[in-house]
Amino acid sequence: MRRSVLCGVLFAVLALAANADQVTLKNGDRISGNIVSGDGKTLLIKTEFEGDVTIQWDSIVGIQSTQDLHLTLKDGKKIAGKVTTTDGNFEVAGAPAPAAKDTVVAVRNDAEQKAFDLDEERMAHPKFTYFWSGLLDTGLALTRGNSATASFTINSKAVRETPRDKLTLYSNYIFANDDTTSPSRTTANLFQAGIRGDLNLSPRTFVFAFGDFETNELQHLNLRQVYGGGIGYHVIKTDRTVFDVFGGGDYDRDSFGQYTLVNTAPPPPLLAFAGYQKNSAEIVVGEEFDSHLSKRTMVTERFSFYPNLSSTGDYRFQFDSTAAMQLKNWLSWQTTFSDRYISYPPVGLKGNDLILSTGFRMVWGKIKL
Repeated sequence: MRRSVLCGVLFAVLALAANADQVTLKNGDRISGNIVSGDGKTLLIKTEFEGDVTIQWDSIVGIQSTQDLHLTLKDGKKIAGKVTTTDGNFEVAGAPAPAAKDTVVAVRNDAEQKAFDLDEERMAHPKFTYFWSGLLDTGLALTRGNSATASFTINSKAVRETPRDKLTLYSNYIFANDDTTSPSRTTANLFQAGIRGDLNLSPRTFVFAFGDFETNELQHLNLRQVYGGGIGYHVIKTDRTVFDVFGGGDYDRDSFGQYTLVNTAPPPPLLAFAGYQKNSAEIVVGEEFDSHLSKRTMVTERFSFYPNLSSTGDYRFQFDSTAAMQLKNWLSWQTTFSDRYISYPPVGLKGNDLILSTGFRMVWGKIKL
C-alpha cells in the first residue's frame, strides 16, 4: 500500500515537471514553472511552490517551454511556438530560423499575448470611455468644547491619457466655519474647477489648452474665468518621474461682488464698495513635478505664475503640492498644501489664501504620471 502511494506521488511530480517550462541560469540552476511574460530585461515565471519568480534576462542561458510562447524581436517581427535553446539561440517551433537572445524584446504566453493584443487594439481605435483613471482626496477637521469649528476639503481629478494626448478634469472645494461665538462665521469658502487638454507633438514636446473657473466668498470673487494655452516640454519623463516646464498666454475675466467693511473712523459705521469686473491678458509660465519616491509614496507639485499684460505690475500665482502614502491599492493617506495669491485684491482684503489639509485619498483606474 505504501509503495503504491509513493509511486503515485512520484508519477504526479513527474507529470507536473513534464508539463512545466524550464529556465536554465548561468550558475546551472533550473527553475520550473509556467513562463508568463518578459520584456528583455526580466522574465516572470509562475512556480508551484515559490509563487511568482522574476529572473534577470542576462542570467538566463536556456529556455525549454511546454507551452506556446510569443516572442517579439527588435525588428518588430513576431514568432510563436514552443521554445527550445541551442547554442544560446532560441528555436521556435515552426519558425524558419532561430532568434538570438539579445534580439528578443518581449516574451508572452497565450493569455498575456491576448491581453496585449487587446490593449493594442484599444490604443489603435480608442473610445472616449477608455483609459480613464482618477482620484478623490478628502479632509475633515472638527473642534468642540471651548471652540466649535469645522473645516472640510475635497479634491478630485479624472484623467484620460493615451500615448498621443491627455485630458484632465479637476476640482477643489474648501469650506470652514467658526461657531465658537455668535453669529457664526464662514472662514473659508472656495471652489475651483477646470479642464486641460495636452497633445504630444513629439516624445518630449506637447501643446496644451485649458479653462479654469474659481469662486472665493471671502475675497468676494463671484467668478474667475481663465482660458488659455501654450507649449510645454518634458524635461524628465520616466516610469517613476515626470518633470515638465510650460509657457503660454491666457485671458482672465474676474468678477468681484459688492461688499461692506467696518469703518475704523466712523461715521459712517460701514464703508460700501461696489462690485466690478477686471479683464486681462496674461502670460502663463510654470512647472509640474510628479514622482513615485517609493512603491507606496507619491509626490506631486505644480507652480503656475501669471504676469498681467493689461495691467503691468499685477500678477497672480498658484502653487499646489501633495504627498500620498498608499495604504491599499485604492486607498492612500494624503497631505496637501496650496497657495493662491493675487496682487490686486479688493480694498481691505488680503490677496493670499493658504490651505493645508490631510485625509484619505481614493483612486480608481491606473494612475499614470
